[in-house]
Amino acid sequence: MEDIKYQIITPEDHEKIELIADWYLCEWNIPVQTTIEKIKNLSIRNDEFQILMMLNNEPIATGGLYNYVGLLDREPRLKVYKNWLALVFVKSDVRGKGLGALLCKYIQDYSKALGLKELYLFTHTAETLYKRLEWRQLERLDLVGKDIVVMKKEL
Repeated sequence: MEDIKYQIITPEDHEKIELIADWYLCEWNIPVQTTIEKIKNLSIRNDEFQILMMLNNEPIATGGLYNYVGLLDREPRLKVYKNWLALVFVKSDVRGKGLGALLCKYIQDYSKALGLKELYLFTHTAETLYKRLEWRQLERLDLVGKDIVVMKKEL
C-alpha cells in the first residue's frame, strides 16, 4: 500500500527547501536562491505556506499558497486578489497518476482550515486539471505568446 504524507515546510527544513529549489530550477528555470529566500520568508500568519508531498517517505511533489506571484508584475490590476495557489510541481516519474490533484486538494483543504474563503491561480498548462477540481475561469490573458487562464476556487 502506498503511503502519502504532507509536510508544511518551515525555514529550518534546509535540505527540503534546497530540493524544492532544485526542482523549480529544472522545471521553470527559477534561480535556486530566489526559491530558497521565498520559501524561508513565507509566513503562515499571512496565510502563506509551502507543502511537500511524500510518497512512501520519498519527496515527490510540492506547491504552495502565496500572496504574491510573478503574474502580478505584468498584470498589476490582479493585485486585488490574494491567496494564489502556485508553483505546483510533481516529479516527472510520478506524473499522470493523480498526485498533483491530491496535492492541490490538500492545499485547498488546508487553506480552508486557515479560514480562507477563496483561492486564485494562473496556468497555461494545467487548466483541465483545475477544472476537474472545480476551479472556474475568471479571465484569459495572452502573455508572451502563452494562453494564460486566471482561475478562482470558492472554498
